[in-house]
Amino acid sequence: MVKQVLYLDDLKVGDTFVSEKYSLSADKIKNFAQEFDPQVFHCDENLAEDTFFKGLAASGWHTAAITMKLLTESLPFAHGIIGAGGEINWPQPTRPTDNLYVRSTIKEIKYSKSKPNQALLFVETETLNQHNEICQKLDSKLLSFKKSTT
Repeated sequence: MVKQVLYLDDLKVGDTFVSEKYSLSADKIKNFAQEFDPQVFHCDENLAEDTFFKGLAASGWHTAAITMKLLTESLPFAHGIIGAGGEINWPQPTRPTDNLYVRSTIKEIKYSKSKPNQALLFVETETLNQHNEICQKLDSKLLSFKKSTT
């Protein structure tokens, strides 16, 4: 089955896209953390109990990586997800039992004056768990292109 791809011409402010779900586990959290963010609250359930997080929590960068995976699957931009900056927040920890999904909404489209075939999309992406609690909020600028007419 061929997946529909989206061009700038197909998009408007207010469009919302929702991903499939991604299941976390303690092993996934610890494996990521051991390689990229080796802190006790990401690597050891027992030691994590006595930290700010009061239990094992995924690295924010792990949550961001999962978000990127889900974004690429749920925002089928014709030329890929091309970032041009953004701001990221983690209002609450991501836990081993979480099933995450992302909801992305186009907030603004700023057409390029010098390159009429492209625009910056201002996209709000929330990474939510199975209780619809926000684990990460990403406000990003993404590059989008018109469908070629040649």
